[in-house]
Amino acid sequence: MVLWCLLEFSEKADISGFIVKINLMPDTTHDPAIHIVDYNRSWPREFDREAAKLHDALGRVAVRIDHVGSTSVPGLAAKPIIDISVSVQSVYPMDDYRRPLEKLGYLFVYASGSPDFHFFGKPALRPRTHHIHVCKLGSGHEYRHLAFRNYLRAHPHEAERYAAVKRSIGAKHPGDRLAYIAGKQDIVDEIEKKSLAWANKAGWMY
Repeated sequence: MVLWCLLEFSEKADISGFIVKINLMPDTTHDPAIHIVDYNRSWPREFDREAAKLHDALGRVAVRIDHVGSTSVPGLAAKPIIDISVSVQSVYPMDDYRRPLEKLGYLFVYASGSPDFHFFGKPALRPRTHHIHVCKLGSGHEYRHLAFRNYLRAHPHEAERYAAVKRSIGAKHPGDRLAYIAGKQDIVDEIEKKSLAWANKAGWMY
C-alpha cells in the first residue's frame, strides 16, 4: 500500500510494513504571512533571542549571524518574519548546520538555482516566523544582503518608497506569495543596484 503526502523534501521510509512515499510538491503560492504591518520595535529583540539560540546550536560553524531583511530596518513596514543571515566558512557539508537548525524547528527548502545559498524556514508549515539564509563568509550573497539593509537604514526616503510598494502589492495580493514576490521585484532590483553602488563607492566593509 502506498500513501502519498506533500512535504518540502523527498524520502522513502518503511513504517510498520507500509511504504510511505513523501514527494516534493509543496504549496508555493499561498502564505498567510503575506501581509504588511507597521514596523514593530520588538523585532530587534526577537532577532536577538533567536540569534542566541543559533549561537548555542551552531557554535563555531556560524562565523557571523546578522539580522537582515525588512524587519532589520528601523521604521520599515514589513511582513512579520525575522530574516537572518548565517555566514559559514563553507556551505558544504550541509550537515554541519542543517541538523542543528532542524533541531530548532527549521525546515530546509531546496532550491536548485541556489547551490551556494541555502534557505531554512521556521516553522515547517506556513505562516513562518523566521527565515534563515546560509551563505559563505565573504560571499556576494552575504554582501548583497548587508548592503541592502545598510542602504535602507541610511536612506529613510528609500525605505519609505519601498514600504509603499510593498503595502500596495500586499493589499492587491493578500496571501499570494508568488504574486507578492513578482510585484516587488523591480524595486528590489533597483534598490539592490543602488545599495551595491553605494557600498562600493563608500568603501564599505561588512
